[in-house]
Amino acid sequence: MATIRLTTAQALIKFLNQQYIHVDGQELPFVEGIFTIFGHGNVLGIGQALEQDSGHLKVIQGKNEQGMAHAAIAYSKQMLRHKIYAVTTSVGPGAANLAAAAGTALANNIPVLFLPGDTFATRQPDPVLQQVEQEYSAAITTNDALKPVSRYWDRITRPEQLMSSLIRAFEVMTDPAKAGPATICISQDVEGEAYDFDEKFFGKRVHYLDRKAPVDRELKGAAELIKASKKPVILVGGGAKYSEAREIIMKLSEKHHIPLVETQAGKATVESTFKSNLGGLGVTGTLAANKAARQADLIIGIGTRYTDFATSSKTAFNFETTKFLNINVSRMQAYKLDAFQVVADAKTTLEQLAPLLDGYESEFANVITELKEEWVAERERLSQVSFSRESFDPEVKNQFSQDMLNEYADALQTELAQTTALLTINDTIEPDSIVISAAGSLPGDLQRIWNPTVPNTYHLEYGYSCMGYEVSGSLGIKLAEPTKEVYSLVGDGSFLMLHSEFITAIQYNQKVNILLFDNSGFGCINNLQMGNGGGSYFCEFRTHDHKILNIDYAKVAEGYGAKAYRTNTVEELQAALEDAKKQEVSTLIEMKVLPKTMTDGYDSWWHVGVAEVSEKESTQKAYELKQQKLKIAKQY
Repeated sequence: MATIRLTTAQALIKFLNQQYIHVDGQELPFVEGIFTIFGHGNVLGIGQALEQDSGHLKVIQGKNEQGMAHAAIAYSKQMLRHKIYAVTTSVGPGAANLAAAAGTALANNIPVLFLPGDTFATRQPDPVLQQVEQEYSAAITTNDALKPVSRYWDRITRPEQLMSSLIRAFEVMTDPAKAGPATICISQDVEGEAYDFDEKFFGKRVHYLDRKAPVDRELKGAAELIKASKKPVILVGGGAKYSEAREIIMKLSEKHHIPLVETQAGKATVESTFKSNLGGLGVTGTLAANKAARQADLIIGIGTRYTDFATSSKTAFNFETTKFLNINVSRMQAYKLDAFQVVADAKTTLEQLAPLLDGYESEFANVITELKEEWVAERERLSQVSFSRESFDPEVKNQFSQDMLNEYADALQTELAQTTALLTINDTIEPDSIVISAAGSLPGDLQRIWNPTVPNTYHLEYGYSCMGYEVSGSLGIKLAEPTKEVYSLVGDGSFLMLHSEFITAIQYNQKVNILLFDNSGFGCINNLQMGNGGGSYFCEFRTHDHKILNIDYAKVAEGYGAKAYRTNTVEELQAALEDAKKQEVSTLIEMKVLPKTMTDGYDSWWHVGVAEVSEKESTQKAYELKQQKLKIAKQY
């Protein structure tokens, strides 16, 4: 057996360079590069290996472990899980910072390889710098915290363990049903330890993403369910996008008059201009989609997890009359809502199902057009809503006093509504631009009123709704789509929480555009708080003397080296967007927007933990409403 003597870290890098993925006849390298922040736990091992020979891997220096991991996740998501970046960190805090990102990747089924350093396998110098200690076990390290948020987890304490561990990790990451974060922790002394590795281990290895076909029983059962239904609705989830099922979904929808509704992950699988696309479903959904779901007697869930926002906490459907047909590569997901399960690839299943549905037409017919026209009119109404100190919208007054809104208007020097700003952006940027968001009130506004006219230009992380993903992820998207403009839509709360990789984007000349909606607070949670009977309590950003915090974010961006703009009117925003298109450097457009000027729910409900006992009558009423809604909700 021919061998090659390498350190564990050198073997790791050599292996990563030889991993390929094969999808629909196309073969390409699976690992594009590696994000790194070096520390004592990885700089002398993985750092040395990369310096010596990184191969084709692009090495990018991150600024925050969570931030660079989010960039890697966004890259993989935008590439439809066909390529990844690896992420390496030091031990201790550096590794712990991966936890939120690992949860983000796990919740969204996104493959990413995490390579945190670990404590000494020999334990000779224990406790080393940044090592935690537990009395019940000397084997516990910070990296054990990553177990619950990893799809695959392993610790390398001997060089030869690397071989089986890497093969297992890549099996998981390249399996559509199990795709998620693989974490391989490598003891820092072992990273530099040498071993005689079998040369065959470093040969080209191709991972095949073969499309799993449905069996006859599944096809026949699915066809019977659809033909027996009068008003079926197709729910387009993220799995439909990853399967690239756009064309067959549109064909079936048009031929059989079946309306489409979308999850956040599934949005822009089919463009908004498609006549049967009624938009987002659920808590952040459109009135059209929610009405269609309420009428449906069959929900055809394609690649969806049925999260509480998509199902309105399981109140979006009439469970007395509605059945469910789930098409999903994951058997676990296919079982949800007691559905008929088709455990197979979405595109392949629909293509094989198509001939079995010949002659079938749903009873939705013209209803689809009517529902869509009603929502288009509502969206147009939202675009015309204006606010002034003299006349605020009555719906706003119910939640927030006019005096409070006047205070914000004076402090932020603005009367710009969030919905107005968002629709202006939608109308101004190029159609093939990619928008990204993740948390706060913006995902609700985006799912309802953002119209993507080009497929795969809507990038929402709402499986984990991780604040800080918005800015970091924009870098990952730009790496995946270098010829397109990328816009990160982020609230001031998320921006303050994490925007470190904005600096990385500037450093590596990867132009991203940050669209910062500043309402001086955690506006989304303030809405939730007040909408369920509470007061405005510690969700606004106020100074020690209770004045509204007014941060000059544009100045911050200028300090980083970005081109910055301050916009408080529609005209200023339009001008900034047009000028930003001409820039070669990253940009930040600061928008001061009034609180309580986002969209609200349309025929939907979200189950949250309202206090059962309260002195406030408004909270008591919110609890009563919750109890009424739970009477129609399902437990499964």
